[in-house]
Parts: sequence; C-alpha cells; structure tokens
Amino acid sequence: MEAAPEPPERAFPDDSVYPLLVAEFALRRREYDLALDTYMEQARALDDAGVAAHTARLAQFMRRDSDAIRATQLWVELEPDNLEARLTLANLLARTGRPGDALTHMEAIVRAGGLANFTSLVRGFNAMEPGAQRRLLDRVAALLDEFPDNTQLRLCKVLMLEGVGRQEQALAQLQPVFEENPYQAQAVVMDAKLRLDMDRREGAFDRLVAALEEQPENTRLRLQYARLLTQTDMREAQRQFQILLEAAPEDPDLLFSMALIQREMNDLEAARENLERLLSLNARTDEAHYYLGKTAEEQQRLDDAVMHYMAVQPGRDFGTANDRLARLMLAAGRSAELGVYFDALRQRYPQLAEQLYALEVEKLMGGQHLPEASAVVDRALTEFPDSVSLRYSRSIVAERLDNLAEAEADLRSILARDPDNSTALNALGYMLANRTERYEEAAELIARALALNPQEPAILDSWGWVKYRLGDYDEALEYLQRAYRAFPDPEVAAHLGEVLWVMGRDEAAVAIWDRALTSSPEHEILLETIQRLGVNLADR
Repeated sequence: MEAAPEPPERAFPDDSVYPLLVAEFALRRREYDLALDTYMEQARALDDAGVAAHTARLAQFMRRDSDAIRATQLWVELEPDNLEARLTLANLLARTGRPGDALTHMEAIVRAGGLANFTSLVRGFNAMEPGAQRRLLDRVAALLDEFPDNTQLRLCKVLMLEGVGRQEQALAQLQPVFEENPYQAQAVVMDAKLRLDMDRREGAFDRLVAALEEQPENTRLRLQYARLLTQTDMREAQRQFQILLEAAPEDPDLLFSMALIQREMNDLEAARENLERLLSLNARTDEAHYYLGKTAEEQQRLDDAVMHYMAVQPGRDFGTANDRLARLMLAAGRSAELGVYFDALRQRYPQLAEQLYALEVEKLMGGQHLPEASAVVDRALTEFPDSVSLRYSRSIVAERLDNLAEAEADLRSILARDPDNSTALNALGYMLANRTERYEEAAELIARALALNPQEPAILDSWGWVKYRLGDYDEALEYLQRAYRAFPDPEVAAHLGEVLWVMGRDEAAVAIWDRALTSSPEHEILLETIQRLGVNLADR
C-alpha cells in the first residue's frame, strides 16, 4: 500500500461554499464547536477525503472521539490505501476500547508495509469478556505467524497472554525478541514483570540490569526499573530514583515518586523536603499538600497537618484529605471550627456541597458528636430536600439519638419514592428487629431487601438477626455464618457469637468473639453483647 496520490482539484458545490467559509472563520475565532459541527456536516455531504481528514484532525484536537472516529471512517472509506487514515482510525478505536475493530485496520497497515502500534490494543482487551479475548488473541497469533519478525505484534501477544493469566506462555514469546535484540527495552521490562508476577524473584531483573548497563542514558528504562523495584527492594528503588533525579532535579514526577519511597522507608524529613520542593515548583501541588499533611500528622505536627489538608483542591485526594482533617479537628475538640471550615468549602465549591454535607455528618457521627450531626443534616436537607443519601444519614443519626420515630419516617420517605431501595429496606428492617419488638414487620422488610440483593452481607446479617429474634435459631445461624464468611465484621461477629452462645455452643461463640476483639478491641456492639450475656472471656 503506497501513500495515496494527491486528489485532483475540484470545485465545491455552491451550497457548500458558504458553510465551509463559516467553519473556517469559526476556526480562526476559536469557536471550535461551531467549526467542527459544520465540518462534520460538510464531510458527509461532500464525500471529500480532504474535508474528512481536516474534520478528523479537528475532532481529535477537541478530544471529541466519536466525531473523530466518524470523520476518520469516512476518510478511510474514501481513501482506503491512505496509511495515515488507517493508522489514525486504528489508534482512535484502540483508545476508545474497540480493539477488534482497531486490529482490522492494523492488519491492513502491516500488510502494506506500515508500522502499527499493536500494544495499544491491550487496554481494550483486558476489559473484554473471555470468549472475545480468545478470539482476538487468535487473530493476533495468526497475524504473528504471517509476520513473525514484527516486534510490536509479538509484544502485543505477550501482554494479551499475561492478561488472561498465561504468564509462562507469555514469557516464552519473548525469546524470539531477545534473539534479535537482547536489550529491547519493552521486552526486558515485560520479562522482569512476568517473573515478578510468577514469584520468580531470583534473577528477575538480570536482563533489565544488563540492558541498563548497555544503555545507561535510557531514562525511560531506568524509570520502569525503579518502579518495578518498589515491589522487591525499596532501597535500590530509591538509589535508581536518585540517579534519575541527578539528571533531572526538578522533574515533578521523579520528586513525587522519591518522596513516596522515602515515606515508605520512614525517612519522613527527606520526604517532606521533596514534597516542599514540589510546592516551590508549583507542580503536583494537591498531592504534595496531601502527603505533607500525612507526614505532619505522623510527626504529631497537627496544626501543620490541618493546614496542608485544607490546601488540597477538588480532585483525587480532596475527599480523603478532608476526611483526615475532620478526624484530627474533632479529636482536638475543634468541632465548631470544623463547621466553619465546611461552610466555607461549600461556598467555595457549591457543586460539591451535597457531598461535603455528607462527609461532615459522617465524621461528626464517627466522633460521637450526634447533636451537631443532627443539626448539620437538618440544614443540609433544607438545601437538598431530594437527597436520598442525606436523608439516609439523618435516619442513622436519629436512631443513634434514640429518635426511632424520626429515623423510621426518613427511611419510609425514601421507600415511598423508591420502594426497591434495598439499603433503606434493610436499614428499616434491622432497626425494627434490633430496637423494637415488631419482628414480623422487620422480617417482611428484610425479606424484600434479600430478594433484591441476595448476596449482600449486611442483608444476610439482618435476616439472620431477625430470625434469631423470632426464635428460629437454625436459620439464624445459617445466614449469620454466610454473612460472617463474606464480611467478618465485628458487629456480625457479635450477632453470630450470640446465636452460638444461646444454642449452647460456647466454645465456638468465644472463638468468634476472641477473633473479632483482636482486630476491634473497643467495638461497642461487640463489647455490649459479651457483657449482656454475662460472658467472662478471661476465664475461658
């Protein structure tokens, strides 16, 4: 397949000239949406490869993948021998999770003597169901038989074999690559990773180290080596990152990785220094503030920790930072100050206000600040009256304050709008079973939740508990054991232990409680259960 010749010039139809001028002037004014929409219409109307290619490039620039795919498909249809068109479409399809369609175009490219990025197929491959994975792997294997010297294709097969758990076969597929080039960078990294995955740590890095000795300036290869080392040898990983930093002392990604390694090795002062360097470079600032907060917390510099957590902006670490901040402030008796802070956050980020209310209520409940939690969630529901999550939170607060009628009203309000809300059904049923004698009503609610979500451990626990309340100990034991196997939570352990105890299986009950107390020695429900039953674990 040779590059397509320049198409002959032809005049555009009169009714297309004006729209194309509109699109071009919109592009110059940076009105990109208008430009792209107009070009999309004209590309379809004109069946012109040049317009289709121009439209595809604009759609890619705007990251409108579906439009880019449609425009490039038209481009390929009009110029099937154009390698750029085929490659563009293959890459778009691979990136958007359509590896089978992408491979069709890659096959055409490689048969025409072009280069295709076969390893880009792997991301979509890993999301496919097993049968589709097998079929795609068979297509890759058949193409590799046709082009056995294509390294990218072979590495694609290696990654696919790894993805389906066939590491031994994947490792064997690397040997032809090493025969051709013993230091091929991608292959030596894959070799080390496969050996680590197979727990063959002895000599896992031999090829990679040899490749680095041959290519000491290959920073990308050294970076991959350093990252793999974090699984086995943190000190050597640190040494490799230091080599990389000496060559690029202000690289934010290297500074951040080094700081994480230093934290892992408990060298908190060195980590702090590198994180502060990130702030001075105005790079990865949210991550730097978050880890500076954690570092300050671990060093008992609590005011500094709060300051850094407050500086984290919305993003990946925002929720966790505010979770930790709230816990610190409540532990320090600064609940009023925390309320002011959350109010300020909601004003600054109104789009996150509902989530921030939920987080504040959750932390107040966890810190046993129940009246404050009640006041906050009441205020939240005046702003977000249709919020199911906030109404559910208010029901929990009300129950803990022994306002069972209010808790029930909120849960029934949720069920009035969503009768199949299994969480609300279970919560109401469990509360009635645990806090009242309305056992039959509780059983009906929990049965509905169980029918909707039969494997949920919390619902299995509730069903076992209501059956215990109704005196059906055998069924109670069966469901509580299922719940405990799925989720060995201390509250489930308390319930399971109680049923075993009343059934006369004292040793089994004590074993369950002992195990739960080891991980949760201050769990309120667990301790209350043991005390109520008059059990002295020290005597057993």
